[in-house]
Amino acid sequence: MQAAGSQNSPKAKKSICQKTDDPQDTSICESLKTETNCFVRETPTRPPPAKLVLQKFDAQAFAKLLHQQHAQQADEEDDAALAARQKHTLHLPIDWCLKTRVRFFCPTELPATQLKTSQLASGLTSFVRCFDTNQTDSTLDISDATRFNQCTYYWQHPHLPWLTLFPRSAKENNGFTIGERERKALAEEWDYSFRGLFQLLRARQCPYFYLCANTFTVLFRAAGCGGRAEMHALVTPSTRGMRNALRQEGIEYSMPLKKDVAGGGSLNSSFTEDHTNETKPKVGEDCVKKEATDEKPTEDEDDDDDWLESLGVDERELRRIQTTHARKLQAAEMSEDFSDNSLLLIEGVECQGFFSYLLNAKSTISSVGRLAGVPPTLLASVAFPKATMQHLVPRSKKVRLDGVDYHSIDIKGLLLPTFLPSVATLLCETRQMFSATLASSVNTLSFSKATQKLLESSPEESKAPREEDAGSGQVFGQQNLSECGLLPDVVGAICRTGQHAVGLLERVCYQRGEGYAWS
Repeated sequence: MQAAGSQNSPKAKKSICQKTDDPQDTSICESLKTETNCFVRETPTRPPPAKLVLQKFDAQAFAKLLHQQHAQQADEEDDAALAARQKHTLHLPIDWCLKTRVRFFCPTELPATQLKTSQLASGLTSFVRCFDTNQTDSTLDISDATRFNQCTYYWQHPHLPWLTLFPRSAKENNGFTIGERERKALAEEWDYSFRGLFQLLRARQCPYFYLCANTFTVLFRAAGCGGRAEMHALVTPSTRGMRNALRQEGIEYSMPLKKDVAGGGSLNSSFTEDHTNETKPKVGEDCVKKEATDEKPTEDEDDDDDWLESLGVDERELRRIQTTHARKLQAAEMSEDFSDNSLLLIEGVECQGFFSYLLNAKSTISSVGRLAGVPPTLLASVAFPKATMQHLVPRSKKVRLDGVDYHSIDIKGLLLPTFLPSVATLLCETRQMFSATLASSVNTLSFSKATQKLLESSPEESKAPREEDAGSGQVFGQQNLSECGLLPDVVGAICRTGQHAVGLLERVCYQRGEGYAWS
């Protein structure tokens, strides 16, 4: 059996063909060769190996390849961190910083942005006349599109169509110059408009307004807004020069976000307030304490100078020491200029003095740089003298996220703090769920930070009675602002006190029965 097997093997066949001389064996060899060739032809041929080509080294692709697993872990950690940062409330907090863009998402259809004639007219009329279409008996259109259109208007002065007056640092404003005659006319118009708007605020006919200058922004709020019992103003950012000018005018202020400095080396640290709902006599007492604390370092410095003189220190060396010390104090005072921590809070009757300061200060209307000669931009949610009504243009489309179709509305432009609560009130009534993503103006973030800190930083010993009085204070503020022209739900949002009344909003999700989740 083994011999037969060996003869049938290819090696055996090859040896037979090589050794035999018999013609019959020769024919057998030819047939074997033919069979072998047929076998070889039936075997699939392998393609030639691909030529190795070295590509140029890509550092980013190499890094992505190495860190792909780490990136996946980082994404999971980011998602977990985002979920941890989210807060859940039954109400939507108010965000006092100005927004520059918002995008709404909803699995069901959102209000139409292509309006009919009746919807456009009714929305415009409702905004100008401050109508609540749900509670007003009229023939106006009350569709969702009309109510959404009503939320997209605001008032502004001055309005120069060829310039971007918010943000005032826009590149389009470069190279713009106006003559002396135009500057004077703009200043007179702005003076009248600012006076009228401030009087509306004092009379609680306007809940708040913004003054946006080239180097600073001011938020004026009526009594009852943000948990404050008096009319007040927030200024950000501030500088050492501005603070000195306010002191010279006798205008008292505080710095809620300023970090406490050990030893109290800075003069401004004495103006820092960490308590809320402060009455005017207490402010006076604090100022007296401030003056007393300011006098003590002066007496100590005099004693130090006398002691150094007694040691025989040269007068020139003594002056050098004093100059060095003054520079250190000045550097400490200027360390937080142009930052969120430099925000100023001006309350009560001091607001009147600050209003006069803004009218007369040369720094209010910049004379050089971008928008030189153009007065600060005034922004409000209600009409005021010389104001121009502005309109936000919404754009709707459909998007597909994670295999699900969503309806989307995108709005770019200036968004006041009351815009989101107004739209959220409408969508909560008509939609099961929706979400919104927002972009904020960085220069105004400190408004929400300061308001949140003022609401949260109350003395522990008086915490319980303050919690009991929070509801009554909120009702009192809503009643005072009932005629300000905003919807009742929106007035309640800007007057709300307590936990999560204010927050920096970047993403908001709503589901009926669950409330809001925001971060």
